[in-house]
Amino acid sequence: MSFEQDTVSRLETNLDDLSPEIIGALMDRLFEAGALDVWFTPIHMKKNRPGTMVSLLCPPALQQAMADLLFRETSAFGVRIETIQRLKLARRFETVQTPFGPITVKLGLKGDAVVQVAPEFDSCNAAARRHTVPVRTVFQSALTAFDARRPV
Repeated sequence: MSFEQDTVSRLETNLDDLSPEIIGALMDRLFEAGALDVWFTPIHMKKNRPGTMVSLLCPPALQQAMADLLFRETSAFGVRIETIQRLKLARRFETVQTPFGPITVKLGLKGDAVVQVAPEFDSCNAAARRHTVPVRTVFQSALTAFDARRPV
C-alpha cells in the first residue's frame, strides 16, 4: 500500500514594487487559470526592501500559461520554475450528518485506510451561519460524526 505520486511545477517570482491589492487579485486569477496551490511569503530583497515571493504549484502542462499570467499581471522580470515529485493521499468526499445538518468531509486515503479527515470549511461555514454558532463548533461536530461511523 503506497502513496499516490505525481509531478507538478513550482513557479516563483519576487516582487517589491506591487500593490498588495494587485497581489491579492493575482491569487484569484492563478486559481482560475488552473493553479493547484498559491501562496505568498514576505521577504526582504536587495537594498533591504520588503517584498513578496509569489509561489504556485500547477500541472507541468500549465507552467507556460502560469508564467505568462505572472508576467502579464505583475511587475515580474523573471520567473523560476522547478519540477517537483509529490507523494499524496488519495482523496474522497463524504457527507456526515450533524446537529447542524449535513457537512462534507474530505478523506485522505492510503490504500483503503483513512489517514486524514478534514471537514470542508465552506460546508461548515454555511451551517454555522444558518445556526448562528461558531464555525469551530460545526467543524468539531463533523469530526465527531465521522468518528462515530468508524468501526472500533
